[in-house]
Amino acid sequence: MSSSKPLAGKTALVTGAAKRIGRTIALKLAEQGAEVAITYLGSQHEAEQTVRDIAAHGVYSMAVRCDLRDAAAIDAMVEEVVDEVDHIDLLVNNAGMFESIALEEITPELWDRMFATNTRAPFLVARAAYPYLKSSHGRIINIGSLGGLHPWATHGHYCTSKAALHMLSQTMAKAWAPEISVNCVAPGMIVEGEVEEAYEHFARKTPMQRNGTAADVASAVLYFATAPSFITGQLLAVDGGLGL
Repeated sequence: MSSSKPLAGKTALVTGAAKRIGRTIALKLAEQGAEVAITYLGSQHEAEQTVRDIAAHGVYSMAVRCDLRDAAAIDAMVEEVVDEVDHIDLLVNNAGMFESIALEEITPELWDRMFATNTRAPFLVARAAYPYLKSSHGRIINIGSLGGLHPWATHGHYCTSKAALHMLSQTMAKAWAPEISVNCVAPGMIVEGEVEEAYEHFARKTPMQRNGTAADVASAVLYFATAPSFITGQLLAVDGGLGL
């Protein structure tokens, strides 16, 4: 493996990385030399393909099915990863859910499901991985959202869950320093494939005159993965200026 790759010899765990943004993040880390473990829930075939694509970069990869709403399953998943790859240097809490619904129609069940995935799960995964990240002086990168910085009227539970994740990231950064650095990437409007007119509307509102891509988010994650560990507790919006 080329020593010019900044993540050579490192192991990354990326949650929810069978497809979409998580897959792109996992491949970007592998491209830079990291061995990568991913989690998935229902997307087994996509996860298997992602593992093959990661391995094509000449690094080891594995996929573990895990329901991130289940604390015991999370603990078991982290132990399985460590048993296989020995250590964890980088945790990317990418798995999340997105839902649009009028605020007054959000039921307690919908609220709890959103927080279980977007806020509780990143905490539980980080807690399980904590001793290994502390030992390796590792890093945590949480995937937040522009919706955690700005209120979206029809995404109340989503916005609130991501705002909580932003605060959790800062709390982790303060609590787990100096051994672990923790940062957060907050994507704006990210689109893939065919672009609907509704998304074109956002592109026209964005100072950079386009919507974001999964590659934009992956590049921001790579920045925090390779930047000086002195950079911690930071929230980086990847939104082309949409939030300005």
